[in-house]
Amino acid sequence: MVNVGIVGGTGYTGVELLRLLAGHPEVKVTIITSRAEAGRLVSDIYPNLRGHFDIPFSEPDLDALSACDLVFFATPNGTAMKLVPELLERGGKVIDLAADFRIKDIPLWEQWYGMAHSCPELVAEAVYGLPEMNRDAIRSASLVANPGCYPTATTLGFLPLIEAGLVNLSGLIADCKSGVSGAGRGASVGMLMGEVGESFKAYGVPGHRHMPEIRQNLSVVADRPVDVTFVAHLLPMIRGIHSTLYATLTEEVDLQALYESRFSSEPFVDVLPAGSHPETRSVRGINHCRIAVHRPQGGNTVVVLSVIDNLVKGAAGQAIQNMNIMLGMEETLGLRAVALLP
Repeated sequence: MVNVGIVGGTGYTGVELLRLLAGHPEVKVTIITSRAEAGRLVSDIYPNLRGHFDIPFSEPDLDALSACDLVFFATPNGTAMKLVPELLERGGKVIDLAADFRIKDIPLWEQWYGMAHSCPELVAEAVYGLPEMNRDAIRSASLVANPGCYPTATTLGFLPLIEAGLVNLSGLIADCKSGVSGAGRGASVGMLMGEVGESFKAYGVPGHRHMPEIRQNLSVVADRPVDVTFVAHLLPMIRGIHSTLYATLTEEVDLQALYESRFSSEPFVDVLPAGSHPETRSVRGINHCRIAVHRPQGGNTVVVLSVIDNLVKGAAGQAIQNMNIMLGMEETLGLRAVALLP
């Protein structure tokens, strides 16, 4: 058994980590922190965890966290970077589910996140935790930056096309929609059911924090700058991301064969049969990305449909996938559940 800690266990990604780790055969969660809820039983806030985690939240304690084999940070942006340096100095392994270590360009990160980075020297050594791109580097990493939800769905959808050099890199479009849990658990008028129910809107069109992460990913794959237009939308549902991606082909290719070949050995990417239209409900509660690729009317425009659960493959599930790789365990451990239907 390996011992893990979770810093920030009261948010949606924190409780999703706990839900998934409750079924992991090789993991014991020894510490779950929350400054606001310290002393209160985890099951008092999340009754679904009763009988699985009958322990109290506690204040973050570096000695206790250092005793863990790995620590997850399910905290707001700007929190992990204050504690991670000392944990790494003590020989720990860390997965940050926020954005503190995702973007390599520090001034760009500071511009988008509105704060000074407290340990920029660690950003260069942090491994971006998308296993389908960086599995070998993750295996030997001490610090993993877990990807954002929109960047996960978008990067996986574009990945085969860009790797193969088959599309125009100056006109990519990512038209993405998310459920309200992507905004976190904090109280907000804009996230009330009376505000989002029976409605649908775009947001962050002038600029979204996930844009530089998406551009960085695609540029790394292409080995040169990539221009992508990213527009996020809010859907009146709790979970799920649907990314509709557009690219212009520059040469002929069997798209279905390309995608099936690229992801044939990936346990959590499911390329659907030709002509399919993946639904967000097909990945609810699981760590899968389901993809379908189309070429409408046989033209030069490729349309890729990519769906994930934003709290699982877009956050907690992917973090556990990274943990399994980092600690030398079977990559799919604790992540073999079937999606919830209806």
